Amino acid sequence: MQIIETIAAMKASVREIKAQGGTIALVPTMGYLHEGHLALMRAGRDLADHLFISIFVNPTQFGPAEDLNKYPRDLERDTQLAASVGVESIFFPSPDEMYPSGYATYINVEGLTTGLCGTSRPTHFRGVATVVAKLFNIVEPDVAVFGQKDYQQLVVIERMVADLKIVAHPTVREEDGIAMSSRNKYLNPEERREALVLSRALKDVRKALAAGQREASVLKGLARALIDDAPLCSVDYVELVDAGTLAPVVRVEGRCVLALAVKIGATRLIDNILLEV
Repeated sequence: MQIIETIAAMKASVREIKAQGGTIALVPTMGYLHEGHLALMRAGRDLADHLFISIFVNPTQFGPAEDLNKYPRDLERDTQLAASVGVESIFFPSPDEMYPSGYATYINVEGLTTGLCGTSRPTHFRGVATVVAKLFNIVEPDVAVFGQKDYQQLVVIERMVADLKIVAHPTVREEDGIAMSSRNKYLNPEERREALVLSRALKDVRKALAAGQREASVLKGLARALIDDAPLCSVDYVELVDAGTLAPVVRVEGRCVLALAVKIGATRLIDNILLEV
């Protein structure tokens, strides 16, 4: 497996593969890999001839008071994990390689980025869309795999690149139900136990829906009440939105998503669940 640090070298590797008629699957990541990432890579391995990943902690998707500097990084560990699932190349650029001096061009996906995480992180999806567009231009993948856990990100990218096949992979969870995330590392033991309230809230809403409840306000209230009872948790949002447009819904009709963001101590976690009637 090779680690490629420059855009020029990455493009050269891609040209060689394309010249031989090969196809490429790309899994973009910010590193500190966990089983959720590896599940995406296994899916990508089955979808193309060559499996590439990127590891880049993208500064443009972090706000001024967010955790860019302390975001966990461990390239040696990531390399070993990536090799274990068949990754051939890791694109590992520096911030200066991706955003050279004077860089001034960004991509905005209108509408889909204003609610949910976009409310408290207004520049986040501009950074996400920009870096993903750059990665797609550099690696030229035939297919890219993204996790469903970051549901809003998934919909934003699908809208941005309608002509590229995007594969949505179900959220990968720990045995106790918490969604896998590199930020779980920040949680102390007490916070880690309390974080289980996120998946419990999602399960309770699904049960209520199965029992016949359709009113969004009732379902959201059920989830919020459970989270509010957890002393270390502070709700950023609990929203029920249309699965395709991300517009808030009054009743669950068709395919919807219950999405939530919660701060546990100093750590902000997100989770979601697809609901369909």
